[in-house]
Amino acid sequence: MKRILVTGGAGFIGSHLCERLLKDGSEVICLDNFFTGRKENISHLIGNPGFEIIRHDVIEPVLLEVDEIYNLACPASPVHYQYNPVKTIKTNIMGALNMLGLAKRVRARILQASTSEVYGDPKVHPQPESYWGNANPIGFRACYDEGKRCAESLMFAYHRQNGVDIRVVRIFNTYGPRMLENDGRVVSNFIVQALRGLDMTVYGDGSQTRSFCYVDDLVDGLIKMMENDGVAGPVNLGNPGEFTVLELANMVKRLTSSSSNIVFKELPPDDPVQRRPDITLAKESLGWRPLVGLEEGLLKSIEYFRSRISPASGLSSL
Repeated sequence: MKRILVTGGAGFIGSHLCERLLKDGSEVICLDNFFTGRKENISHLIGNPGFEIIRHDVIEPVLLEVDEIYNLACPASPVHYQYNPVKTIKTNIMGALNMLGLAKRVRARILQASTSEVYGDPKVHPQPESYWGNANPIGFRACYDEGKRCAESLMFAYHRQNGVDIRVVRIFNTYGPRMLENDGRVVSNFIVQALRGLDMTVYGDGSQTRSFCYVDDLVDGLIKMMENDGVAGPVNLGNPGEFTVLELANMVKRLTSSSSNIVFKELPPDDPVQRRPDITLAKESLGWRPLVGLEEGLLKSIEYFRSRISPASGLSSL
């Protein structure tokens, strides 16, 4: 039985990962400072004899005995990572250093959750892992983009210098149940606005494209990456289906039967024009590809948010 540490384990992706690892028969330690993670995401796991929770911030060292580490700790939406950009940088860099130090001491394999944001506003489309990116190192998004880029550098430095067994994945837009209502990401924004009958906000003219991966597919990819013995990464994990933001808005409006209007606002700075993963490496090295189509995944996400939102009052059911 493996003993596995998941940092950011009470977050959107982390909670789904903890759940899956427990189902697979592992012991799981969920470490989270609950800045964006929520206890309710993991409340159904409490009482499982293989599950532990530690309230802890990864910018501080922690001493544990584990076999594997999934380092997911970091706010991932612009609203949250720009709230305290210095803390975001510290979480990415000091968090990676502390988890790498732990992995080195206990000889654990460590997987770093990086991001498609390392590609910035890409000049190559779709984005392969060999592309170095086009990121603004001093822009509003840099605390996250450059923090993740540095975390990747640290992973490979520890691997080359100290022989730490690393895995690096670059996660593209992921959605599904347990997303925060106020995280500012396009899928949750549209669903919440549509269910509340509010204007659905499209930034720019809506022609910018994104690729959307359902959370169950992503978790499957994370586990396959951790378990593979041949590829350290980085490996793209995402759904290569490409949609414009306006197409997504219209799809959400149709699936929710919403009467909301679609309105257009100014595009934020450094917002990527195109984002789509080249997942050739994931398919060839991991045997992984996403299985859940966008409409199917949106229906599951809408069902989750509908259970939490009262359209009449516009208030969360919490």
